[in-house]
Amino acid sequence: MKKVFATLTVLAMLTFGSAAVLAQEEAAAVEEAAVENVDEVAAPEAVEAVEEVAEAPAEEGGLVALHKTLKTKFIEGGAGFMALTLVTLVFGLALCIERIIYLSLSKTNTKELLANIEAALKQGGIEKALDVCRNTRGPVASIFYQGLSRYDEGIEVVEKTVASYGGVQLGLLEKNLSWITLFIAIAPSLGFLGTIIGMIEAFDKIQQVGDISATVVAGGIKVALLTTLLGLIIAVVLQLFYNYILSLVEGLVNEMEDSSISLLDLVVEYDKAQKK
Repeated sequence: MKKVFATLTVLAMLTFGSAAVLAQEEAAAVEEAAVENVDEVAAPEAVEAVEEVAEAPAEEGGLVALHKTLKTKFIEGGAGFMALTLVTLVFGLALCIERIIYLSLSKTNTKELLANIEAALKQGGIEKALDVCRNTRGPVASIFYQGLSRYDEGIEVVEKTVASYGGVQLGLLEKNLSWITLFIAIAPSLGFLGTIIGMIEAFDKIQQVGDISATVVAGGIKVALLTTLLGLIIAVVLQLFYNYILSLVEGLVNEMEDSSISLLDLVVEYDKAQKK
């Protein structure tokens, strides 16, 4: 019996020992598999991180790349016509900026001006009102000054003077707008002219080679498309500025008309008070 128990004990120890060894081996295998999975998962993430780091300088250099691209396209479109088309943009923008600054400075607080003129008429008469207009900037004050300066000739003369001088101020407000419209028309025209020249160059190359191929035609067509594109872009930009300037002019004209009517009412009231 003791030999049987000893034999069973040895067999049990061997069985449990081998099971423990197998369990350890399985645990090690699981750990290795886990590590490999982590590496496999982390590898794409690491690659993405590297790509993001690599793309960061590319994004920072985006403006440089854009500048190089524009420079390349400018040369490909033909430096002569592209530069000539850009000249229209430069002059057109210069005129637009000048008009915007002039019109912005021409704005006047008409309500305050009319209140000051009314107070001046009550306190010091026409001369005091003329001083108020003289010290105020803008076309509205200039119209008021011209009208009040003719008060001695009668109300009708004041009204005609205000109307006629309003036309003079309108001409000053619309100064150089015709040149802006000219550049708006010239820019796409130059682009289309470059298109025609590019197509002529393409057909000349076809005639020289004696065969129609994409490489032969592509150069001339590229010049045609690039010049047209630049001309249309310039025309659109100048047209936007032109419409904005027109809106400023219309606002000032409406303001001059409304305030002129109010000024005539003040003059009529002042005239009635003087006759009493």
